[in-house]
Amino acid sequence: MNLDEKRKDSSVKQKKGLHFILASVVLWSAVLAVHLTGLPILTKNLLTFFITAPLMPLAYLIAKVIRVDFSNKSNPLTSLGVLFSANQMLYLLIAMWVYPTVPEKMVMVLAMIFGAHLLPYGWLYQSKSYYFFSVLIPILILFLGIRFPPYMVAGSMLVIEILFSLSLAYEVRGLSRIQDERGI
Repeated sequence: MNLDEKRKDSSVKQKKGLHFILASVVLWSAVLAVHLTGLPILTKNLLTFFITAPLMPLAYLIAKVIRVDFSNKSNPLTSLGVLFSANQMLYLLIAMWVYPTVPEKMVMVLAMIFGAHLLPYGWLYQSKSYYFFSVLIPILILFLGIRFPPYMVAGSMLVIEILFSLSLAYEVRGLSRIQDERGI
């Protein structure tokens, strides 16, 4: 298999990572709920960090429901996708610094990190959706986060993630149609 075939294989078997984006819809819903409470901002931020922790198990469960090959061990590009995600962990140190320093901006920074980390998946999954949302999210969230409170940022991320999920589902459906036409 050449590189493009491996990328296509990854896109098909992992449905372009749709399970992770659907999991993020659930997590951003929870972040929004926390930031709508009357809790102190540092408590909200701490809970926000806790909320992000179950991303992998939640994505795994969603993968089972939508029939995604979660590990796709036969494709070496899966390891590259894991590396793309692991890279985001290093950037979370920035959000940890923001947490006590400028607490009202932590959700904004977290959302920008999340959005920016999507860029290499545009290449991996040959996805216009990933390219588009990886640029849109950091820029839009910076604009919103400077002007509005964290719950507005979380609500905006929830809407964006729903739109992103729909866009990816459309791309995945297109892949399925191509496979059906080719008899794959």
